[in-house]
Amino acid sequence: MQEYDTLFSFLTNILFVMALGWYLITNLQWYDYKISRVVLKHHKPHWHVIYFIIPFIAYYTTSHFFAIFFYFAVLPSLYIWHKRLDKKLVLTWRVKRFLILLFTLVLLQDALCTLKAACEVYGVFMPLALAYIGSFVIEKYLFMAFKRSAKSRLQLMKDLQIVAITGSYGKTSIKNFVAQILAAKYRVYATPRSVNTIGGIIKDVNDSLPEDTEIYVCEAGAREQGDIYTITTFLEPQSVVVGRVGEAHIEYFKTLENIVRTKLEIIQSPRLQKAYIHKSVTNETHPKVTFFGDEIHNVDATLEGTNFELHFGEEVLKLYTPVLGEFQTMNIAVAVRIAKDFGLSNEMITKAVAKLKPVDHRLQMIKAGGKLILDDGFNGNIDGMLEAIRLCSLHNGPKVIVTPGLVESSEELNLKLIEAINSVFDVVIVTGTLNAELFRKNLKVSNTTILADKSRLQELLASLTHEGDIILFANDAPNFI
Repeated sequence: MQEYDTLFSFLTNILFVMALGWYLITNLQWYDYKISRVVLKHHKPHWHVIYFIIPFIAYYTTSHFFAIFFYFAVLPSLYIWHKRLDKKLVLTWRVKRFLILLFTLVLLQDALCTLKAACEVYGVFMPLALAYIGSFVIEKYLFMAFKRSAKSRLQLMKDLQIVAITGSYGKTSIKNFVAQILAAKYRVYATPRSVNTIGGIIKDVNDSLPEDTEIYVCEAGAREQGDIYTITTFLEPQSVVVGRVGEAHIEYFKTLENIVRTKLEIIQSPRLQKAYIHKSVTNETHPKVTFFGDEIHNVDATLEGTNFELHFGEEVLKLYTPVLGEFQTMNIAVAVRIAKDFGLSNEMITKAVAKLKPVDHRLQMIKAGGKLILDDGFNGNIDGMLEAIRLCSLHNGPKVIVTPGLVESSEELNLKLIEAINSVFDVVIVTGTLNAELFRKNLKVSNTTILADKSRLQELLASLTHEGDIILFANDAPNFI
């Protein structure tokens, strides 16, 4: 009987530690594997209390009753938590290495304790801590090896031109527009989706960058000072762009000045030939800097597309693009400037702009079941959201918005967003709990639903919307936010 109890405790401890490890690595993946962000910057810290701290304390205080608590409360609640996530753990090799290391450590610990009969209870904290530290060391070593490999690959491509793009808003759009326009003349490759961290770029160079690429267009993002500098000194781009800068991720940078300073790290590229900086970022002149934003005139942005003019001195380019949103003219304008510097003719540029495709989930128009859907799920800045709302106001029919509000932003900007929503929409669905209370207090639209669990969204939309409606998906925060 005692041997059975020992085996049961042995297996229960392993399963418990692995469950906590699964919870830990899921959160680490969400927050760029930064333990400080998981602990200090988590949007739902009560999850740590429910799924980590309480089970951890219970393991050491409930004695033989812990197994009942674990199998009938902890495991089921973690399973339900995982099932409800809309951004589940992705089993990358980094995650697999962590879980394998954790399993090895807890198995070794428990085996030694059992053989020596030296433990009243098996440890929990030690294997988790050692697995985290060991994983950090392993990933650091692998990162440096991958970085050296990627750097060597770039150095072998001696004629490769690199365009690096940063900013608070519009980085992905600018990247895609630059790549699409330059493709009229060159072999162009751009970082996929929203890959914009040093780790993502290194992986992209090693795994995906074609050897015959003539122009490599990269997006550079940041969560803290020094991030852009790290990417810049790795890529050493000849051309760089700093788009609009605002209070995105203000909780990490603390001040707008810190954000601007971080974004401008991109002009420290040792091979810099040309920098394009939006006029709102800085007014400090530099021989290699060209400011953009003032060349845009006579914009007519509707739900059918956008007509506008670009004035370059005496030269005027009249352009049309199917891409929606007045703010996109700024992103196209800098892409046109880069294209002209790369020798594209006005005719080539005009044709390329007329064929531009919108970035997925950024004011992407979809028609379904007689309803008009504006998918702006990947746009999380106030200017873009206000423009999406303006476009919806042009629609002759009922208007519906689905949004969590602004994430990693200020209350002031969310109130500005709410004011715009009040003036346009007939139906409002607020997703998530981050801004729910602020919306509840300030929204004046009578048909408003606060939806904490997005699993009901499809059912709710089916009951609230009808043929002829326009539905705007404005920002889309995962439910851990």
